[in-house]
Amino acid sequence: MSVQNTPSPTDGGSPYAATKKAYPRFLNAGAFRRLKWLALIVSLGFYWIGPWLRWDRGPGAPGQAILVDLPGRRAYCFGIEIWPQEVYYLTGILIIAALLLFFISALLGRVWCGFACWQTVFTDLFVWIERLFEGERAQRILLDKAPWSANKLWRKAGKQICWILISILAGFGFIGFFDDVHLLLRDLLTGEAGVSAYAAMAVIGGCCYLLAGFAREDVCIYMCPYSRFQSAMFDEHSMIVSYESWRGEPRGPVRGAGRGRPAEQLFAERGHCIDCRMCVQVCPTGIDIRDGSQLACIGCALCVDACNSMMDRVGLPRGLVSYDSSFNQQARAAGDMSSSSPMARPRVYIYLAIIGLVAILMAYSLMTRKTFDVNILHERAPMYVEVSGGRVRNGYTFKILNMVRGPGHFRLTVEGLNKATMSVIGVDGDQMETVDLPVDGDSVGTFRMFVTAPNASLSGKKADLTFALTNLDTGKVVRRDNLFAGPER
Repeated sequence: MSVQNTPSPTDGGSPYAATKKAYPRFLNAGAFRRLKWLALIVSLGFYWIGPWLRWDRGPGAPGQAILVDLPGRRAYCFGIEIWPQEVYYLTGILIIAALLLFFISALLGRVWCGFACWQTVFTDLFVWIERLFEGERAQRILLDKAPWSANKLWRKAGKQICWILISILAGFGFIGFFDDVHLLLRDLLTGEAGVSAYAAMAVIGGCCYLLAGFAREDVCIYMCPYSRFQSAMFDEHSMIVSYESWRGEPRGPVRGAGRGRPAEQLFAERGHCIDCRMCVQVCPTGIDIRDGSQLACIGCALCVDACNSMMDRVGLPRGLVSYDSSFNQQARAAGDMSSSSPMARPRVYIYLAIIGLVAILMAYSLMTRKTFDVNILHERAPMYVEVSGGRVRNGYTFKILNMVRGPGHFRLTVEGLNKATMSVIGVDGDQMETVDLPVDGDSVGTFRMFVTAPNASLSGKKADLTFALTNLDTGKVVRRDNLFAGPER
């Protein structure tokens, strides 16, 4: 895309920049092109194959390896099962993801944008399909300018059909992580899936179709906020795509008289840039990297591959357009051919240290995580009830989380309140000092319980007490503090 100068509103012009469609040229060789294909295959492979991976968790449990079960309020990742009370693991993952973005940006610039962003990945796929139907860059330009004909109609229609099919698969791949993918596919095909499934699939698929098929580079230039604040993550040692103007200028094409002459003679008194515009033609956003670093550059480095191929053809050294730091660029411009590693600065190691610390804390937490937990809610209406014999009764709702597959057996006791007794609705016995509570595997047992104690046990309007829940299978104990309310004395 070429971004023109924005006219001033005071001149009577539009405040918006005039743009034109980018027709990126296909590049079938080069290290960065191969790296982009690898990133596309790996990311889309995970996206579409991930929901189909299976993991045996035993009878009655989901068999999908990666699943976010919203109705069941669980998240599964192979052998790890996350409960709603463990949402801090999600927080840890988000912290690590953010720090990784900072680390990678400080080290390699906009490598996320150029290789792994979903907008980039799907746009690459859509452009590849467009090329299959409409041909190379020049053919696509001519086809768009040509009047409508049978040839143009079938090529455009075939491209659109493939785009729509991929968009449908994109929507299905997304919702496949939120439901059993085998049952989901059957329900979608038979019309038995819920409205939310069709709606989510339509929204994701529609966004994929519009953004990757039509908006394309406009998403990166105008819609994505990352390009706006990326400069805060960069410094002179960050890797960026740049043009060595000190070596390339003055530029000019190689015309007839110069062809066939040795490169040393031909380029003795001129720059190495032959003005072939290959770097512009392969750019997915249509910019000219020779104009300097620009917001629209996503760091895909396809211009590096294109320029290197042209340098090979004319017998000049590679690297006229390079993926390097501005520090090294300035050093070479001054005649210093040595290079500085992007790792040679404290901020990179600080990022690594924080990422490692958070990862270690999460791993330790996972290895030592509890197999059961309890949530207690004191009833508020009424806070207490006076019963016969000078005693006071408080009501509580207990939720025991049994986080293992097998049934759990738990014993509940009250500590810190003199002569307190318990009774649980649905459990035989009354005024007991201990209560045994069974809970099914991988489930939450909810119990309503009453604690009764002599009024004399309270020194004021309330007293502190502790509920101790013992797992009879493992012997581990969880304690929760609460209060016992009574009348003012």
